[in-house]
Amino acid sequence: MTFIDADTLVKVAEALGKEEAIEIIYTLKDADETTDDQIASKTGIRLNSVRKILYKLYDHSLVSLRRSRDQNTGWFIFHWKLQPDQLEGYILNQKKHVLEKLDTRLRFEKNHDFYHCGTLGCRRVPFEEAVELIFRCPMCNKPMMHFENSKVIEALSRKVDQLGKELGE
Repeated sequence: MTFIDADTLVKVAEALGKEEAIEIIYTLKDADETTDDQIASKTGIRLNSVRKILYKLYDHSLVSLRRSRDQNTGWFIFHWKLQPDQLEGYILNQKKHVLEKLDTRLRFEKNHDFYHCGTLGCRRVPFEEAVELIFRCPMCNKPMMHFENSKVIEALSRKVDQLGKELGE
């Protein structure tokens, strides 16, 4: 089993549910197995929020779930356990997803010429759209000039290469 440090746990929790998820992850980390009621009472987070975050973690296989029945009420009790060995796979999948998006964006940047009016807050427009707009900005109506996107391509290429190396691609 790979050891995952606290910083990694926090980053994953933040991505899935902000501050409350961080508290829940730490509560799970400190316990072998615990119920959603126990987590809610330890953290002070509302029970339905605890359950929502736990199910989100469960959907990504970051926690496991065991179900038992309360002898008095007959209701199910859910026992939750952190699965730190699954974090590495989750992080790997997220990186692959980001790499795919960055690669798509890089191809788009390389295959298009862009035009921009120079006004902060206005968007860049691909050539095909700029022609339809008669090279006038759709937001401020100023004339648009060619936008040099080599720095964008360079930054995207660096990030794609970095992630590719991390993933061994």
